[in-house]
Amino acid sequence: MFSPQALDSSRCGVESIHVKTHLVTIGAVSRQLPIIEVAPGVSVALLNLLGDTDLTEEAGRLLAALLPPETDVLVTPEVKAVPLAHVISRITGKPYIVARKTEKPYMSAPISREVISITTGKPQLLVVDGFDVPKIRGHNVAIIDDVVSTGGTLRSLSALMTEIGGHVCGTLAVFTEGDERSDVIALGHLPLYLK
Repeated sequence: MFSPQALDSSRCGVESIHVKTHLVTIGAVSRQLPIIEVAPGVSVALLNLLGDTDLTEEAGRLLAALLPPETDVLVTPEVKAVPLAHVISRITGKPYIVARKTEKPYMSAPISREVISITTGKPQLLVVDGFDVPKIRGHNVAIIDDVVSTGGTLRSLSALMTEIGGHVCGTLAVFTEGDERSDVIALGHLPLYLK
C-alpha cells in the first residue's frame, strides 16, 4: 500500500532528504521502501536487501518453504538477491550459484548472456563460471531474485540455464512488480509508479 510518509535522513547526521515511500510487510517485518525514479516517468518502490538482515532472513525463510521440492540448485543474479539466495540455501541445504554481471579473470570458460534490467536501463551481462556448469547441467534450477518486474533478467537467466543444460523448475522472488506474474512465486506485489 502506498504511504505518503517520507524518509528523514536528518537523524543520520546528513542533510535531510524527503522521499515518498511504499509500506511493505513480509512476515513479521515491515519496511518503508523509497520510491525512486528509474527512467523518465517511471518510479519503483526500491527493495534493497543488502545490509537488511531482518528482512532478508524473513523473506528467505518464507521463500524456502515455497521452493519446488524437485529443486537441486539455486541460481541468482548478482548482486541484491545474493543474500536472499544465501538464506534460502542455508535453510534448505541446496547450493547456490551467482550469475555475475561481468566476466572475471579467474573464470574458466564462462558462459554469458546480455540483459537489460528496469533498474539499470542499459545492457549488462549475466555470466556463469565454467566451473559452475556441472552443478547446473542436468539439474533442476530454481531462480532466486529480489524483484521481478519486466522479466528481462528472468528471461535472460532462464535462457542461460537452458543453454547450459539446466531445467528451470521455478522462479522465486520477494516481490513481483508492475504486471502481476503467474510464472513467479512471490511473497507480494509492488506497483510501478507512472507519471
